[in-house]
Amino acid sequence: MIYRFGNFELDTDRFELRENGETRKVEPQVFALLELLVSNPARMVSKDEINMRVWGGRAISDAAVNSRVRVARQVIGDDGKSQRLIQTVHGRGFRFIGEVSQSGPVLLESENALVEKAADVAGVQLESSQPSIAVLPLQVLTPDERYSALGDAVSQEVIIELSRLHWLLVISRGSSFRFREAGGDLASIGRILGARYILSGTIAFSDRTSVVSVELAYAPDGRILWTERYECPVDELLLLRLAITSQIVSNIEARIQMTEAMQVARLPTENLDAWSAYHRGLWHMYRFNRHDNEIAARMFQRAVDADPDFARGYAGLSFTHFQNVLVGYSRDVAGERRKTRQLAQRSLELDPLDPFVNLTMGRSHWISGEIPGALPWFERSVELSPNFAFAHYNRGLLQSFLGQGEVAEQNVARAMKLSPIDPLGYAMQATRALTHLVRGDYESAVKWSDQAIRSPHAHVHIYVIAAISNELAGKAEQASMLADHIRSVYRDFHREEFLRSFNFSDGEMRSNANRALDRLSL
Repeated sequence: MIYRFGNFELDTDRFELRENGETRKVEPQVFALLELLVSNPARMVSKDEINMRVWGGRAISDAAVNSRVRVARQVIGDDGKSQRLIQTVHGRGFRFIGEVSQSGPVLLESENALVEKAADVAGVQLESSQPSIAVLPLQVLTPDERYSALGDAVSQEVIIELSRLHWLLVISRGSSFRFREAGGDLASIGRILGARYILSGTIAFSDRTSVVSVELAYAPDGRILWTERYECPVDELLLLRLAITSQIVSNIEARIQMTEAMQVARLPTENLDAWSAYHRGLWHMYRFNRHDNEIAARMFQRAVDADPDFARGYAGLSFTHFQNVLVGYSRDVAGERRKTRQLAQRSLELDPLDPFVNLTMGRSHWISGEIPGALPWFERSVELSPNFAFAHYNRGLLQSFLGQGEVAEQNVARAMKLSPIDPLGYAMQATRALTHLVRGDYESAVKWSDQAIRSPHAHVHIYVIAAISNELAGKAEQASMLADHIRSVYRDFHREEFLRSFNFSDGEMRSNANRALDRLSL
């Protein structure tokens, strides 16, 4: 649906606010608030209704509501004094008083008719390489009216959180919530909505237990990619729904990225467009070896050649130069650092609200030895996408460099919970080892580092962390075997490269690492 007022268009299907045809950046909560007000012109919308639509009914302060209203006014050229468009109804709510017109698809009587009506638009959307998802309202399997709105609330929160992922097109609730009835044909729903992926599910109640069941499907063929059940006491469901939402979003993000990478891996190289090239680049980038990193760089370059305004393509290129320094693939450290920063800055210019872009900017500071300067970028990345496991992990890694072992472990544990099948799982495990090393808990460090080296794609630094952990724990034989492995497999390894990449500002940790490496002749 498109709502028009003044020079603005609010496009709920594309999740866009446009002024004179130009897209304006709007936070998801502000967009949801504008959609609620504009779709109900002249009607007073209560604060309770705003709370349910924007925050899913969780407890929030009047200040939080007023803050979002203030931002909504600013973005459409209004303010609290003039109130030309958004009027305050003191103590009760807000009313949109601007003149609104609307256009969009009409819900027809039969699904077949709706398919015909939407065929042209959906066909264009499905041809796009950018992945898209429709979140259907969860079916509430109880006659108890106290929980009747809960399915909508949970689904809306999932939509809001997914909308933080700039690489994913999220169909607005105005379209996806039309499909409330269970048992709909996923392929048809996908065609109608232009959605490649569909999330559906139920909320059921048994005695004093509530069960939230969800499944993610690949719409074109109806394949189920992921299912999960969440159980909790009925009286705790309202409190736990945010945690459930967080877990759902994290799993969706990981599964879709994995599926996209597998899909584009089957494409002939000459057929790759910007988005497909980017995902093939990710597939190689996370393997952390010289050959795959070179392929990743070529794929990311192909992506930005095809689309010069593709922020994530430049961020991916920055990451490959970062990897050249981190793992020592290039001897031109100064040049690689410079390219890492330049490409990160370019991606940030193109999309300052993308969490991966902000993370890449942080990594450009890290690889230049500016650890305190890197942390704020990782923190901003988490603010933009609270379920972005990669950002939690990077924040924890740098905190371990600073000797903040306990808080570092909390962040890495959070990352591992959010993304249990992450392609960089080995790096997260090795970082868990570091969080124990800086606290002198060498036995725990051995446990985590030994898990890390048994994981696919563990690179030289992972083995070095394991060797240090075992040596400091007094496990001389295992430490010696790891040192022999490093010398035989990674013949170009230099201690200076490890200590440059893992820039411990904690003096005791750096001293302990050096002594262990001395004893191991590394």
